Amino acid sequence: MRRDPTFIGTVQDVFGATITVEMSSETITGLSFVHGEGYRIGQVGSFVRIPLGFVDLYGVVSQVGAGAAPEREQEQKTYGNRWLKVQIVGEGQRGGHFQRGVSQHPTIDDRVYIVTEADLIAIYGAGDPEDFVKVGHLASAESIPALVNINKLITRHSAVVGTTGSGKSTTVAGLLNALSDADRYPSARIIVLDIHGEYGTALSDRASVFRVDAEARKKQKSLFLPFWALSFDELKHLAFGNLNDTQTATIADLIVHLKKDSLSHQPRNGVDASRITVDTPIPFCLHKLWFELHQREHKTVWFKQGVSLDELEPAYVLDQNELPLLGDAMTVSAPNYRTVKNSGEKDSQIHHSNQSNLNLRQQLAGLASKLKDPRMAFLFQPGDWLPDIEGKTQQDLDTLLEDWIGGDHPIAILDLSGIPSSILNDLIGALLRILYDAIFWARNLPEGGRLRPLLIVLEEAHAYLSKDNADSAATAVRRIAKEGRKYGVGMMIVSQRPSEIDATILSQCGTLFAMRLANDTDRSHITGAASDNLKGLFEMLPILRTGEAIIVGEAVSLPVRTLITPPPLEKRPDSYDPNVVVRKNTDGHGDAGAWNLPRDPKNYADMVLQWRKQSPHYQHTTADKRNTKNQVTDEVGEK
Repeated sequence: MRRDPTFIGTVQDVFGATITVEMSSETITGLSFVHGEGYRIGQVGSFVRIPLGFVDLYGVVSQVGAGAAPEREQEQKTYGNRWLKVQIVGEGQRGGHFQRGVSQHPTIDDRVYIVTEADLIAIYGAGDPEDFVKVGHLASAESIPALVNINKLITRHSAVVGTTGSGKSTTVAGLLNALSDADRYPSARIIVLDIHGEYGTALSDRASVFRVDAEARKKQKSLFLPFWALSFDELKHLAFGNLNDTQTATIADLIVHLKKDSLSHQPRNGVDASRITVDTPIPFCLHKLWFELHQREHKTVWFKQGVSLDELEPAYVLDQNELPLLGDAMTVSAPNYRTVKNSGEKDSQIHHSNQSNLNLRQQLAGLASKLKDPRMAFLFQPGDWLPDIEGKTQQDLDTLLEDWIGGDHPIAILDLSGIPSSILNDLIGALLRILYDAIFWARNLPEGGRLRPLLIVLEEAHAYLSKDNADSAATAVRRIAKEGRKYGVGMMIVSQRPSEIDATILSQCGTLFAMRLANDTDRSHITGAASDNLKGLFEMLPILRTGEAIIVGEAVSLPVRTLITPPPLEKRPDSYDPNVVVRKNTDGHGDAGAWNLPRDPKNYADMVLQWRKQSPHYQHTTADKRNTKNQVTDEVGEK
């Protein structure tokens, strides 16, 4: 009888989803050829098939050798080390549809076979082609594309994790390129919160880039986040800092009054003034709020005997032309009042202090500084969304949302690299909350998430999603993780330290792209978050190649070791490793700055210039012809 070259061995132990296979004495370990194709037998990460009548069970080899043997056999070592441990992951009808989970388990002496390329094509090619997007190819079979289910990838959340240098940013760029293919997905919409400004060049042909200090030559747009779109708690923290209950209540009442006053000058469709709360996203003049509170805290008035308090006049300091220094709200200029005097004067006039009991002077000084700080202009001076003294604006939030999630490009990159680090977490929380609220309340409209889902990519997520972090960013992400699926808001978490991310958030990610991870703590965190019992498969994480990922979860038919298709060289993120030593040109020169090349003339004035500009893009002059890597990078990006 001719030996079946795909036969491996028989089942000898079943424990839940884990089975132990004894390899046949006729099975040749190493390389086996089936229909001209070579297959590795007994390799961790390879697939096996167990026929059970009209159903085939599929599993992944997680352990090989003596350690995979049952304990009794380990002690007796009767059959040597020819054992495999396999994790069952799904089943499929003969020639039919593959599905995760199993309806029945194998029994003793059931036969186990190699999964051939034809089997893999049937598994990964199952279902409607429109539901799947190609992200690369199987590491073990270049001819077989690695397909992920786009429905489950977006709405069930995902995570891309890997240590620095594992190709994580390039992988994310490759995934976003695949998900924003204009021919297949002309209505895709994706928002990337780019902490370090890495993706603008990589996705320049399909993304709008928003940055607080936008550069016209890089085709960027100005990033604005109107302060009046924030909730009261978000605004209070960013504008005033810590407030007691009395201060909070007073400021909240004033904001509601200013919003109602704004609505009387510029009515908003469908908004009833009687239903306005402090959190309703209605424009109001924050400068006017500061001015009125400043007056309460600092104003002094003339007092005359026999004059009622209602008739008191402010005691302003006069300028050289004897005009009162009244101040101006919009320029954040405070009125200048005379000093308080407690003793009477000959004309029976006394300077009387009209101080409030709020004790807000310190917070108001801080707010005045923020209103004048150019780094905070994106928030407190938001262009066409800045309310005038009456609360009227040139643009409403619909144009802002249209720019972000309804523009001509499928991807919007919110470049947050110019945001002060002290407010970055609060800003991310506010951005996510605004986006989610808009999608949530419009969930049944064509612009809502149910009819046109939104994917939010969170770069460097470990910086604001730790388990001990209770600020607005972590709160917003937890809300999206738990509720986003129902309303069409998906998220992709990107991190080099998954162990620092709240396990509750990570466990909500239905699909994991696990790249090279050398740290044992990070690996254990990922293993615990994975939905499949694949500890043996994750033991390969330290030896994965750059750009290689193990994909597990709901978006893939089987856990798969994949080489992600990277974008072209000129379309990769700005996160490459600098070269310490470079190859010299024929004239003995190369990219300036490498350790093995002569030094360029010193020009640290340019370094200080870029520092002060807070921009990495150097504007070269005609006289400056130095061949620097920054120049090469800029030219490639502009092309």
